[in-house]
Amino acid sequence: MKRVLLLVIDSLGVGAMDDVLEVRPQDEGANTLLHLAESTKLHIPNLERMGAGYLVDTPKIKKIPKPIASFGSSNLAHFGADTYQGHQEIMGTKPKMPIKKPFSFYIDKVEKALIEKGYKVERPDPVHPYLLVNGLVTVADNLEADPGQNYNLTAPLDYITFEEELKIGYIVRENVEVGRVIVFGGKGITIQDILKAVEIKENGIVGIDAPKSGVYRSGYMVRHLGYGVNPNVQVPTLLKRAGYQVSLIGKMADVIECEEAEYLPMVETEKVLDLVCDKLKTQKSGLIAANVQETDLAGHSQDPNRYANRLMTVDKRLPEVMSLLTDEDMFVITGDHGNDPTIGHSHHTRERALLLVFSKTFLPCNLGIRQTLSDIGATIADYMEVEKPENGTSFLKEIT
Repeated sequence: MKRVLLLVIDSLGVGAMDDVLEVRPQDEGANTLLHLAESTKLHIPNLERMGAGYLVDTPKIKKIPKPIASFGSSNLAHFGADTYQGHQEIMGTKPKMPIKKPFSFYIDKVEKALIEKGYKVERPDPVHPYLLVNGLVTVADNLEADPGQNYNLTAPLDYITFEEELKIGYIVRENVEVGRVIVFGGKGITIQDILKAVEIKENGIVGIDAPKSGVYRSGYMVRHLGYGVNPNVQVPTLLKRAGYQVSLIGKMADVIECEEAEYLPMVETEKVLDLVCDKLKTQKSGLIAANVQETDLAGHSQDPNRYANRLMTVDKRLPEVMSLLTDEDMFVITGDHGNDPTIGHSHHTRERALLLVFSKTFLPCNLGIRQTLSDIGATIADYMEVEKPENGTSFLKEIT
């Protein structure tokens, strides 16, 4: 039976997009894979065998004469360089242009909507405003993404259920037009811990330093609410509707919504790959989609050695993963944007994403530069013979 393994190596870009000077001049010259190879002792022989050397021009990554996989790269159709939007695009969503505004732009509207729904809403710091809802949930700017791109809801889950926090999140989502509203919380902390982690940035940005708050330490739960995202036109839902099994592993479980899919959240790279191998042994058809997040975290930390280490961990496990593939499996490796740790800032970089496609029965070829990450979702749907997603052009004929 047919099966697709989709592995997103988060932030593995292969060169700045052509529009970067116009839309993100701070990313000029970004090339995550190239600069990793040139600044670290990167050793990725298995990715080289798949054709990675043809995606960046450096003697540090070998161009194997006869790669075993088709290779190419994908432009980002979504605005900016965003993990959530990148994954929605991969799954076949046509990106809708969000607005980038600090939370202060929407705070009055959100506050009014929450009060109308019966919530108690406070502004703990009127000079640097954010919201505190029912004394337990903060609504503020996201400090990790580009300023004004996302908003965060943060809560101590010993004192409020995640479902109750999510209800507040949906109200916020209905009243703002930024890319993401991220609802999350953890156990073993209090609202005082969260309030002590408030940080004030330039340009009116006020948010919670999530690691400092302790929210990740125990019982962490998260849901990403996107702008203009309809799961019903995405590949996971189309496959479930056709009767296939869908497993979402790692951060994929945080950012993709698919009713009745199996959600397997995980951060550690080795454990993500363990889950991938476990599913390849037990799941006989459908989609296994996983995200390796620690590469992106290393990019945010501007730590090329850590990034290279995590990428080499993936590379080392590839033979094991590929040994579990059958003749009817398609294996896709991609990124979702870039995060060049050498570029001089700690945000994502607007880069084309690496694209490698392997099957024991496919003919390896050069896939060139795809116009959107959604070509991946369209190809998966084509291969599995289900309804086409909202966006993307299948390249299945090129590789078969």
